[in-house]
Amino acid sequence: MKYSTVYVGMDVHKESFSLCCYTNEKEQAEYPQKVDGHYSKVINYIEAMRFHYGDDALFICGYEAGCLGFTLYRQLTDHNVKCVILAPTTMLQQKGKKKVKTDKRDAALIARCLAHHDYSPVHIPTEQDEQTKEYIRMRDDHKLALKKVKQQILSFCLRHNYRFDGTANHWTQAHLRWLKSLKPKGLYAEILQEYLLTYDNLTDKLERFDNRIEELASNETYQENVHKLSCFIGVRTVTALAVLTEIGDFKRFASAQHFASYIGLTPGEDSSGNDQHRLGITKAGNRHVRSLLVEAAQSYSRGQIGFKSKALKTRQNGNPPEAIAYADKANERLRRKYYRMVLKNNKKTNVAKTAVARELACFMWGMITGNVA
Repeated sequence: MKYSTVYVGMDVHKESFSLCCYTNEKEQAEYPQKVDGHYSKVINYIEAMRFHYGDDALFICGYEAGCLGFTLYRQLTDHNVKCVILAPTTMLQQKGKKKVKTDKRDAALIARCLAHHDYSPVHIPTEQDEQTKEYIRMRDDHKLALKKVKQQILSFCLRHNYRFDGTANHWTQAHLRWLKSLKPKGLYAEILQEYLLTYDNLTDKLERFDNRIEELASNETYQENVHKLSCFIGVRTVTALAVLTEIGDFKRFASAQHFASYIGLTPGEDSSGNDQHRLGITKAGNRHVRSLLVEAAQSYSRGQIGFKSKALKTRQNGNPPEAIAYADKANERLRRKYYRMVLKNNKKTNVAKTAVARELACFMWGMITGNVA
């Protein structure tokens, strides 16, 4: 029998790949094999399978998004092998609790999802988008390390009864001068000095990273859209560029609601019959973008409705009038929404901020796709 299309399910790990084939003619997984974790082994497997399925068969490979990123996809496509990366949350799962889970069964499930189209493919970013995205994530890792060092310094001072009595907040210039003026005894002095050296090192690195991100944002590919997104309150260059590189093509979403659903900001529901049960947000899709938008939404919890700060006016300069008007309408609406939910409807602040983040995502989609009416 000649086969037109053969689907190769791949359960991939760092050191090994589990492979199997699936065809709509037979509707079963066959020829399972475990190989070393290298793309050449997949190519060799496909060539060996041509003995069973014919030289004219089209092989389509697929694996779940995970630790290998897009590397295996690009290696296979560079060798003219059609490949798909499946979003795990969209794959058709087996009903009931799994009794047996093995790499072989996972590969068969992936192959079956490929054949029956019971999945959504992962968006493949361009090389430029992926490099920029990795740089921003590296910057965020250093920011997280800085936050941890700050906590360690404050905990050290509290343990040894060094209390900052100034009226200024922590990590202001006055607070830093106070920290450097402390004279702990013995080895404590060396410990505090090492903490402060780490703090200064990370602060300098973050400043350098932010300057580099400003350069990347001025690239012709991103400049216009970064300026447009920066018209929103709480969205500066780092956030705007991160959203653009993480999402890629906004037009692949049919509507703003689809975009908000993709990043997991829409509420879930568990209803049956007359019983309706609302859940929290789904938290599906891109976690990094979701975190950025929730963080940006916190800016709407402060300030007067309709007020535009000097920094916001500076970011809006140079943008088309319709983009500025659209952003102003969004800013006023979102700030009003937050105050109404918290002050009038007695919603928790985190619930209100998440709701604002969802609408902010919808406004971002409108800004980038040109739906600013």
